[in-house]
Amino acid sequence: MLFSVAIAYILFLLIRAYLFFPLQVVGPSMYPTLQDGDRLILNRLGSIDRFDVVVFPAPDPEGAKENEEYVKRIIGMPGDEIVYLDDLLYVNGEAVEEHYLESLQAEKEDSTLTPDFTLMDIPESDSYQVPEGMYFVMGDNRSRSKDSRVFGFVSEELIEGTTSLRIWPLNRAGFLEKNE
Repeated sequence: MLFSVAIAYILFLLIRAYLFFPLQVVGPSMYPTLQDGDRLILNRLGSIDRFDVVVFPAPDPEGAKENEEYVKRIIGMPGDEIVYLDDLLYVNGEAVEEHYLESLQAEKEDSTLTPDFTLMDIPESDSYQVPEGMYFVMGDNRSRSKDSRVFGFVSEELIEGTTSLRIWPLNRAGFLEKNE
């Protein structure tokens, strides 16, 4: 019996460390998709795709709390050219609708949700393309998010995993909208 409990505990620790990990959203940067206090499951397996919600350590230590982690959405993949013009995202020259922003855009119908920019406008960028091994991330709450527009690209090595499952609060539990 004690052996079974020990094995179960070891398996739990291994799964938590290497596969799935619970985390809590802090702040409004991913509103309306995620809200302050939401609890998610971080998946440490699998690949990273455009519009995935990812978790990584805060890349700006001066402006972040100790051990702070950011939850943001992948907008630009390695090699992508990203442009925002007239509140519309362009990826490699093609307009892309961001369905997960529709409710926020409706609230701000008389103003711009995302100011115009190109990748040349972000810190440490000398190209219109996302460098290899790097990602361009943004919070869904564009006016309240500290993201790649502020701190630059995020290295693939820093991304701890993706999250697509909210487990709390129960009335909003379920899978997150990706952009289908």
